Amino acid sequence: MNFNDIPKLLREAVLSVEDRRFFEHPGFDPVRIFGAAWADLRHGARVQGGSTISMQVARSFFFNSDRTLRRKIAETMVALELERRFTKAQIFELYANEIYLGNRGSFSIHGFGQASLAYFNKDVREISLPEAAFLAGIIHAPNRYSTAERRPERAAEARDRALLSMTENGAISQQQAQEAKKAALHIVGAGLEGSTAPYFVDMVREHLLDRFSEADLLSQSFRVYTTLDPELQRAASEAVDAGAKNVDAQLAKRYARWRKEGQDPPQAQVAIVVLDPHNGEIKALIGGRDYGQSQLNHILARRQPGSAFKPFVYAAAFEGAVDGVQPIVTPATTVMDEPTTFDFDGKEYTPNNYGETFHGKVTIREALTQSLNVATVKLAEMVGYTRVTDMAHQFGLDPSIRATPSVALGAYEMTPLEVAGGYTILANEGVRAEPMYIRNVVDASGQSIERNTIRTHRALDPRVAYLVTSMLEDVIDHGTGATVRVRGFTAPAAGKTGTSHDGWFAGYTSNLLCIVWVGFDDNRDLGLSGASAPAPIWADFMKRAITLPAYSNVQLFGMPEGVMRVTIDPDTLQLATPECPITREEVYVHGTEPTEFCSLHGGHMASDAPPASWLSRVFGGKESDAAPPSSAGSDAKNPAAPGSGGESPEEQTQPEEENKKGLFRRIFGIFGGSKKDADKPNQGTQDPQH
Repeated sequence: MNFNDIPKLLREAVLSVEDRRFFEHPGFDPVRIFGAAWADLRHGARVQGGSTISMQVARSFFFNSDRTLRRKIAETMVALELERRFTKAQIFELYANEIYLGNRGSFSIHGFGQASLAYFNKDVREISLPEAAFLAGIIHAPNRYSTAERRPERAAEARDRALLSMTENGAISQQQAQEAKKAALHIVGAGLEGSTAPYFVDMVREHLLDRFSEADLLSQSFRVYTTLDPELQRAASEAVDAGAKNVDAQLAKRYARWRKEGQDPPQAQVAIVVLDPHNGEIKALIGGRDYGQSQLNHILARRQPGSAFKPFVYAAAFEGAVDGVQPIVTPATTVMDEPTTFDFDGKEYTPNNYGETFHGKVTIREALTQSLNVATVKLAEMVGYTRVTDMAHQFGLDPSIRATPSVALGAYEMTPLEVAGGYTILANEGVRAEPMYIRNVVDASGQSIERNTIRTHRALDPRVAYLVTSMLEDVIDHGTGATVRVRGFTAPAAGKTGTSHDGWFAGYTSNLLCIVWVGFDDNRDLGLSGASAPAPIWADFMKRAITLPAYSNVQLFGMPEGVMRVTIDPDTLQLATPECPITREEVYVHGTEPTEFCSLHGGHMASDAPPASWLSRVFGGKESDAAPPSSAGSDAKNPAAPGSGGESPEEQTQPEEENKKGLFRRIFGIFGGSKKDADKPNQGTQDPQH
């Protein structure tokens, strides 16, 4: 802001309040100094400053605010030198651009140009007399007036004090002062960007500082358009506040024990990031429970995700079904969940399950639903650790992740934002959406100087993404994430708990993706699972989010072309027959579905079925409308090879119940479009909630 850009009313207000003889003294004003000393003596306290504008400029550039005689003398000497080297207009210009005028959220306001925008959302050249008086009146105690929109009496106090000084200095008349006092001060709120989104604002500011100099940011009137949704940010803030109290209550005994041991226990931190999974826009972000205590943005902090990483392992396993790479794995493939010690690179690795409980022979779906560590590492070994790391890199995760057994259980550190980027692939039918938070930056002339576009690319076959999503639905409906349902969130959703030293919950609906992290800054063990600490926060946020019109239309996850749903016997994992007492539905990449009927209840090959079965396939098939893609045909039940170790445990919940099906429904489901040369079937129904 140049001297000529400063309105005369504002110059007169500042000079009347701060330095009436600015254009007359040589850098310090003996009259002002003695007057300030006399006022302090009369009131018995420091009520008036003696520094001239030149001295304040010297202090802001060269000294701290310590009130010592030595600093005051040095400040005066520098002020005299400034007066010798610069004109009065130049010194006033330095002052007008540098003076501290309070905080709005996490932003410090420096200069009248920033202050005019922050308090009135106006260009400084457009402010009125009462607004100019307010800006001049807050100089001596800016933090007192930073929340003036909530304390109008303080705003009036600052304005009226400046108006009185202007009247005494002859800058305005008594009538002008009275009219200005009657005018309402329309001070804008600090806004969500400053009050409840300080971590988000810091991310924006750091990005801008990477692109532009600090001097440009301070001197130019940039307008930054971000992706933040104020309503979602408010919902996230409320969920974090409530969730942090819940975490503290669960940790109360540990806090007490640590204090008894002489420790000063830190509070558990909570962070949440919310994205639109289709375009990657960050809609809400809270990096910690209290910005005033810690400015560390935990959304950008690297921690072990634990079992929140497991969906990437299962995606790597399912990819073989579309690539024709052995072994072909389906959700009905089985592995043995039992105590196992694995050898890798000459070292032993022994995983464990939560509560040291093992389940014997389990399907891949059950292994993920119940977050079984041994079964997951066995699966990773079966398909190859390198395929798991390749998948992680394909998902945009840390390239330093190594192909070891512990990779299957999230042993390698990554940020919640990285995890969110990876989960966009699952939530967006295999398409990765790069996280973004700035849409456009515009300079004072209205020219766009930075414009960010949505960046997406295909990272996973949509059929694989759907299979993983289908199992993650079961995690929420019947597995370790069932806390979400207990907490009252009933909309279609998929998600995964994670427990390392920290607690994680990563989940999504058809229109929102949300990652919640809970942990300690010193990396001490939280001692709470992903189901008990972050999952309630996720559920609370999502319940609030779907009440908002923009996010209320939550849809079932659509089954893509090339995926089919068939009815199987849960014991044999073969096609169900009318005699099967209990059945369930399972999803397969076309060509990997079972081809034999239940051997316990009258089984035979599907190709040997009577002619009537073909009619059932036409009218009751569950395959998508389009012709099925070619894939390597294989029986769904591939035996699992022995595997390697595991890592973090999860809370367990009761397995899903198997529902008895009606005769005709079972028959129609059995022959749901398994022959490639059959007539094109009708569109299948949406996948039900498991």
